[in-house]
Amino acid sequence: MKRALEPFLAPAVACVLGVALWESAVRLLQIPAYLLPPPSAVARSIVRERALLASALFTTTEGALAGFALSLIVGTLAGILLSLSRVLERGVYPYTIFLQTVPIVAIAPLLVLWFGVGLRAVAVSAFIVSVFPVVANTLSGLKRVAPRLVDLFHLHRASRLDTLLKLRLPSAVASMTTGWRVAAGLAVIGTIVGEFVAGFSEGSAGLGITILAAYRQLRTDLLFGAVLLAALLGLGLFGGVSAAARLLLQRFHTRG
Repeated sequence: MKRALEPFLAPAVACVLGVALWESAVRLLQIPAYLLPPPSAVARSIVRERALLASALFTTTEGALAGFALSLIVGTLAGILLSLSRVLERGVYPYTIFLQTVPIVAIAPLLVLWFGVGLRAVAVSAFIVSVFPVVANTLSGLKRVAPRLVDLFHLHRASRLDTLLKLRLPSAVASMTTGWRVAAGLAVIGTIVGEFVAGFSEGSAGLGITILAAYRQLRTDLLFGAVLLAALLGLGLFGGVSAAARLLLQRFHTRG
């Protein structure tokens, strides 16, 4: 039990010291609360506005999960298709890189025009931000198979489908799960950015809208609380994907 807790001890101590330093600095320097609220004020704001923040967290989680799931499906299929044809890879893959370099803030207004305000536009925003790591890591894993194993499958006259399902995909799992972890964190970022523009949705507002509203009202304590929840959402999604990836890798290693 003690060994299991050791990796968390140092971060926990650093967090406590950081919060204590933050609280002391704000009080000693008498920094205005609208510029930098003390952690105690942020905590009180989270408790006071827990219903609002819980609803916003649920809405943002819904958008992040939808965009992340879409990126897994589309990104994995795209990576597989690109790995099957060198011509297709050379023709299409540069555009996936181009899509990654386009600032999501710049195209978010277009998402509103195309998909309307609400969950659809927010989910697409999360998808655009998070799909590239899935495509890139899937493609990289599928292409990084040992040539001798490929030759062995060819020697036994295995079809391309058999080679893909029985050799390339199992060999690419480690690389693919790395892409999933990166995409999990990016999906939350894309969701928040999407909510800044398209989050004036049906139903409750997400954390992005809560952050904007708190900023306009100079409620910096609530703003910090919403940002903290967004960070915890990203951490939670990353942790969940990492746990699933670990189980998947263990299953493949056990079979091997």
